[in-house]
Amino acid sequence: MMRQAHHTLVIATQGPGLRDITPEVRDFVHRCAVRGGLLTLFVQHTSASLLVQENADPDVCRDLESFFRKLVARAPDAYRHQSEGPDDMPAHIRSALTATSLSIPVRDSVLQLGTWQAIYLFEHRDRPHQRHVALHLIGD
Repeated sequence: MMRQAHHTLVIATQGPGLRDITPEVRDFVHRCAVRGGLLTLFVQHTSASLLVQENADPDVCRDLESFFRKLVARAPDAYRHQSEGPDDMPAHIRSALTATSLSIPVRDSVLQLGTWQAIYLFEHRDRPHQRHVALHLIGD
């Protein structure tokens, strides 16, 4: 019989960068005791995103943040949307270029991530925020 479970992670960010949320996600999957299925993650914001990325070398995350900072300028005259500050429109663009949802298989109650993979919340705003990531697990 197929079962479903839902949960929302609330993640405190400290400004731009990638935050590994794999431990929180693994805890949810473990508590659900679903042997096999599919986990969907969805970030409920337009200025943050989700990534599966390497977790072995922290320079990968630093290089990704540096790349996106160069790719999407924070130039005050570059965008019409300015009402939420100079970092807001660049954050929306960065979010549009990355993912707002992920699907990860679960087998034997374990996320089927590769050896060097982790799940990251990618904060695109300059100030700390509380981010919400909706989790939905379906399986048996």
